[in-house]
Amino acid sequence: MSESIVTAANFAFISQLLRDHCALVLEPGKEYLLRSRLMPVAQKLGVADINQLIERLRQGGDRGLLTQVVEAMVTTETSFFRDLHPFETIRKFILPELIQRRRSLRQLNIWFAASSSGQEPYSMAMLLNEDFPELINWRLNLLGTDISNEMLQRARLARYSQMEVNRGLPGELLQKWFRKDGDHWQLNERIRTMVTFSQMNLAQPWPTMPSWDLVFLRNVMIYFDNSVKSNILGRLSRVLHSDGYLLLGGAETTLSLDDSYYRIETLKSGFYQLKPS
Repeated sequence: MSESIVTAANFAFISQLLRDHCALVLEPGKEYLLRSRLMPVAQKLGVADINQLIERLRQGGDRGLLTQVVEAMVTTETSFFRDLHPFETIRKFILPELIQRRRSLRQLNIWFAASSSGQEPYSMAMLLNEDFPELINWRLNLLGTDISNEMLQRARLARYSQMEVNRGLPGELLQKWFRKDGDHWQLNERIRTMVTFSQMNLAQPWPTMPSWDLVFLRNVMIYFDNSVKSNILGRLSRVLHSDGYLLLGGAETTLSLDDSYYRIETLKSGFYQLKPS
């Protein structure tokens, strides 16, 4: 497999393709990222080098190849109980408040808008089981969406490597909710069935949605330009419950993008709510 340098024209083509199909911004200087992500795709297809792979893509008509390239370029970094502090905030403050407010409805809707291979929604499912047994008879709607069908297939399978369970998953939860399966760990069916997964491109039209009580949109918008960020936040404001919560990543903000939100500074974890109308 050749390690040839990606031509400027091919880099520009892929950059525009990603912007058009998933609003991902691939800035100049990220040629190394293009090589590392697309090399496995080229190897899988038996293509001589990445430039030849891109030339095949330029010819058009191969939706399967387009999907493989887009999914390969989308960042899928995740882990169980990622960054820990937001989950502690949810356990101590967010969920007790939401449970009190939804007690008459006995329903909670939680959306993980870039769920990758499923660790975040499954972390939430375990947290709900461990710390909030009073929810056993509630309707719990946990939805994980992602642009990558490959990641969604992994999420539904809920089978994780030793390295993946070592990242953020407490040992007692590993022993309680997983069973060893060869070199991997299989998640208990009770937790698996709490989460529904569906393919969704945040930059494209959204399906009809319920009002969400809590939305995870962590470390997603850093890959978009400001116009796309504003569009996503605007649409989200229409499906977020008036007293619901939005969770962004540490490097993300709604400032100068959408004035519908305010940051809850006392929680110190990137939580936002809609301003009172």
